[in-house]
Amino acid sequence: MNCDNLSDLELWNKVVSDDADAFASLYDRHWSTLFKTAGYYTQDQNLAEEIVHDIFVTLWQRRKYLRINNFRNYVFIATRYHVIRHIKAGRISPITYVDRYEEHMVEQPNVKSTEKISQSDFEIELKTMLNGLPKRCSEIFYLSRVNQLSNHEIAESLGISKPTVENQITHALKFLRNKMMNRSG
Repeated sequence: MNCDNLSDLELWNKVVSDDADAFASLYDRHWSTLFKTAGYYTQDQNLAEEIVHDIFVTLWQRRKYLRINNFRNYVFIATRYHVIRHIKAGRISPITYVDRYEEHMVEQPNVKSTEKISQSDFEIELKTMLNGLPKRCSEIFYLSRVNQLSNHEIAESLGISKPTVENQITHALKFLRNKMMNRSG
């Protein structure tokens, strides 16, 4: 099937109906621009490729739930959010030229194994507590606090309103606060 003469919206509607050829057409149509955009801001071709790949994987996985009216704008905004998230996470650091690497080395303090265990214990306990919440509420909290998605991103990806996201996060925080108070008290 030739998808070249179809609009992005027509292709997306076919993708929602599990049309892999339509998805491949959207990918081919937008990949280069998104890659260049991500590459411009990250200055890292591998990271830019990873970002664009992640966006398209997420689109395919969430195709049944996403309501996209303007595909080009949606993927451009998604790319921008992914770049910002990577920048905030500190994954992008400026590269400077150094003549002698040894002179510029800074000793990094060793992370004690007990600190690693404590972090691991905390993550396990958090996941256990989140199991006490309704599945959707837990998912929204996880996307917000662990994946660091904005409320707007979560609302768009799950096809729900931003106030619903905010209410679910508030509910999850109250639930976790009560759990923690009961645990320590």
